[in-house]
Amino acid sequence: MKKKVIIMGAAGRDFHNFNVFFKNNPNYEVVAFTATQIPDIEGRIYPPELAGPNYPDGIPIYPEEELENLIKEKNVDLVVFAYSDVSHEYVMNRASRSLASGASFMLLGPKDTMIKSSKPVIAIGAVRTGSGKSQTTRRVASILKSLGKRIAVVRHPMPYGDLRKQVVQKFETYEDLDRYNVTIEEREEFEPHLDMGNVVFAGIDYEKILQEAEKIADVILWDGGNNDFPFFKPDLFIVVTDPHRVGHELKYHPGETNLRMANIVVINKIDSASLENINLLRKNIISVNPKAIIVEAASPIFVENYDLIRGKRVLCIEDGPTTTHGEMKFGAAYIAAMKFGAKEIVKPYDYAVGSIKNAMETWGVYDVLPALGYSETQIKELEDTINSSPAEVILAATPINLSKVIKTDKPILRIRYELQEVGKPTLEDILIDFVNSR
Repeated sequence: MKKKVIIMGAAGRDFHNFNVFFKNNPNYEVVAFTATQIPDIEGRIYPPELAGPNYPDGIPIYPEEELENLIKEKNVDLVVFAYSDVSHEYVMNRASRSLASGASFMLLGPKDTMIKSSKPVIAIGAVRTGSGKSQTTRRVASILKSLGKRIAVVRHPMPYGDLRKQVVQKFETYEDLDRYNVTIEEREEFEPHLDMGNVVFAGIDYEKILQEAEKIADVILWDGGNNDFPFFKPDLFIVVTDPHRVGHELKYHPGETNLRMANIVVINKIDSASLENINLLRKNIISVNPKAIIVEAASPIFVENYDLIRGKRVLCIEDGPTTTHGEMKFGAAYIAAMKFGAKEIVKPYDYAVGSIKNAMETWGVYDVLPALGYSETQIKELEDTINSSPAEVILAATPINLSKVIKTDKPILRIRYELQEVGKPTLEDILIDFVNSR
């Protein structure tokens, strides 16, 4: 008898685990996915074109809140947890709910889910979302290109639209972003790479994605999402940590897994964190992974027309996932407002509307505005929130050019941040050794 399975996910790791472990496995039948974290991704079907011949009707996707009822109604034997950036307590709560309903509970690990590439793979991960993966990935990409290597960036999945159209996505120009109708979250990850001339792959079927990436690259650069571990088996694994949330590196799933697996650990944001937190973070890293090479780095902010901030009422817009499930209550925009003498930081919660207001309440974010835009409706609500505020200037620390997405007569100042290593070794030192050894 096949074991009946529910995969708990958030439109990313869940689909990957299905594709590489369950899709053609004669011992299991996946009867449902559940979805959380991202709005409006439940109520869909994982389509039969992607699910394969064993699933002619596809696989339904339900809200996670229905887990217990689904276990009982579908006589489920096994629940598989497959999403990221949650506390260990959170994971065990889901395990307890599953066990109490009669099902077993599983986490799939690297051996069962990582795909081996024919090309060298350098993977960038983190212990929490918002630690600085993106700027670290850009830094690594820049170094590899300076060494004469052709790279293909493969981004962790964010398939929130029509799944049939997202099997393999290739982004080379801004027009590709429009062609795939990407969300603000996707733009945040893709636009900075496109600005650097990097080709980015993403989608759903990562075996097919890897095959396409290998055709154009000497090195595959895995750009992780949240604090998930890589889908590809890395030859070099760089993990970014955050001293602003010291202790989280040992308390969140699967960030602690990344920390224990890492070859290189980056202690980021040393320019804005306390020495006490930096030293405690270093101690925690060494306690679980004493063989890892530690690189210290800063993430200084760069502001266009910073003189426009002084004496003004400003609204701070921050990276969406970082300020929601990443639990960071401020970011680079807030730091810039303080640094450059804003008269007042407008509290966006007082002017938020619709799903924006609901998300801010859910995640306890009140002083900064998460750059949420998973649908046209939500983008319009983000726009209305900005325009209804009394702010004179908008500080946008989201990596995208927000003026291409929303309409406002308020000036938008972009807050950029790049990784800068401090001291030795640098990432360049390590990557030169890596390239020479290959």
